[in-house]
Amino acid sequence: MNDLRRTLLWSVFAVSLLMLWDGWLRHTGQPSLFAPAPSSTVAASAPGSGASGADGSVPQASTQLGASGAGQGQAQAATAAAGAASGAAAVAAKGELITFSTDVVRATVDTLGGSLVKVELLKHKDQDDHSQNMVVLDRSAVHTYEAQSGLIGMSSANNALPYHKTPFTLVSTQRTLADGAKDLVVKLESAPVNGVKLVKTYTFERGNYAIDVKQEVVNGSAETIQPQLYVQIERDGSAPKSAPGPAFMGGPQSYTGMAIYSDKGKYQKLDFKHLDEGKAEFEKADDSGWVAMVQHHFVSAWLQTDKLHREFFARKIPDTNLYATGMLFPLGEIAAGQSKTLDTKLYVGPQEEFKLSELAPGLELVKDYGWTKIMAEPLFWLLNKLHGILGNWGWAIIALVVLLKAAFYWLNASAYRSMAKMKALNPRIQAMRENLKNDPQKMQQEMLKIYREEKVNPIGGCLPILIQIPVFIALYSVLSSSVEIRNAPWIGWITDLSVKDPYFVLPALMTGSTLLQTWLNPTPPDPVQAKMMWIMPLLFSVMFFFFPAGLVIYWLTNNLLSIAQQWLINKQLGVMK
Repeated sequence: MNDLRRTLLWSVFAVSLLMLWDGWLRHTGQPSLFAPAPSSTVAASAPGSGASGADGSVPQASTQLGASGAGQGQAQAATAAAGAASGAAAVAAKGELITFSTDVVRATVDTLGGSLVKVELLKHKDQDDHSQNMVVLDRSAVHTYEAQSGLIGMSSANNALPYHKTPFTLVSTQRTLADGAKDLVVKLESAPVNGVKLVKTYTFERGNYAIDVKQEVVNGSAETIQPQLYVQIERDGSAPKSAPGPAFMGGPQSYTGMAIYSDKGKYQKLDFKHLDEGKAEFEKADDSGWVAMVQHHFVSAWLQTDKLHREFFARKIPDTNLYATGMLFPLGEIAAGQSKTLDTKLYVGPQEEFKLSELAPGLELVKDYGWTKIMAEPLFWLLNKLHGILGNWGWAIIALVVLLKAAFYWLNASAYRSMAKMKALNPRIQAMRENLKNDPQKMQQEMLKIYREEKVNPIGGCLPILIQIPVFIALYSVLSSSVEIRNAPWIGWITDLSVKDPYFVLPALMTGSTLLQTWLNPTPPDPVQAKMMWIMPLLFSVMFFFFPAGLVIYWLTNNLLSIAQQWLINKQLGVMK
């Protein structure tokens, strides 16, 4: 038993040292011990996923959506021609950037392509500069992140169709959500391309990050056309500057990349490096699903929840650091003088778990808890309920600890009684060790005999720690992954529970509480273990200087409640001085 306890203590000590060193490396800007090795960038796109024509940002026409036999080759040739013709026009054309505002977003549309090129979230502050709003979609000198859409395919005579670099004209006049209005409608109409026009209508609803996007294809030519409509998100491969470091003890990893969901393939993450290496694997077609670009706390996603056949794609745009993922929809035949409409949604906003689950099946999975999901989800559900009652995430965390301590009260009490009995037995154990110090084997036998006679489990005191560790890691996942706690204040100087305490007051209090708890524990008979018992809490506490303030509040509250419970039990058993 003593050997087992010693092994357990040394294991915890070793892990603590490892995590302490890793935290110091990340704090000083050096590579983490757990960071993946950087992958080389390949200029070419993944096999079979390149775009045709002069403009590599145009997705390749599907050979399975509405074309067959010789028509497949014609469709791909048509796409190449469309890319070349439209690409040349885009070089000469220049769009106007027009900004629209609601109560929750400020969005910018480029009339060259009718694409959404910037979305600023008015209810969320930038992590590094709280005077600025959080920007998700963006087009700047150092960052590209856009939501695009357009047509590809063929007509029997003319190949080029309006796409995301065709000039559009703003038809609607309103640019700000009016007081009392339910929504803001933004309508753009493309210039005719071979007689075909694409009309895009963005509807921004009050208080909503999901934008309704209606796309109407108007065939003003003399020919029947059979186009495919694509929606895609284009982004450079750089990670957000405020993304956190590697996961702690297997918790959630900060992920920046693509995600594709379908009924067949379920939730599939596609890292940019997988596209660089040509190793991206995902379900290519289904009659449901969505595509997304994911980053820490925020996501953009094209959604279409009707049962419509679609093809998914993900690729690196050749000779750039840009990546694109999207969906292709067959529109079928559109006769001359006729039109056809496809309704989609574009979500650009925070990863609010419960709201995402209402928008589309599986969309809440972009909030990635890692392997802690089985415990993290119910913890967040309970934490969210407590927040609804208390109105503050800091107090909700404290209430969560109280509930957990109440749930495990009798289990912890049993462990604390075992520790109190060991504390009472310490003088007897120390005397026995002194008498038998020259006979280690007999010393071990006598020690086990005393434990059996007094009905004491020497490792029983480790039980509270073993119970706390998985809950602690799961809560770390919740605090790290939940955008609801991002920039959430508690009291005084704690203005953001998702980052470390700026003045290290909470970690210092937690260290003091840990040492007090150690003093209440029985002193191990082994002198080496006795020293380790004091050293380990100090080393372990140092890591909390780098942890989110919300996590430190959890552990500090847990320590204080444990101290109160252990002190009462020690007093009842008469082992307090």
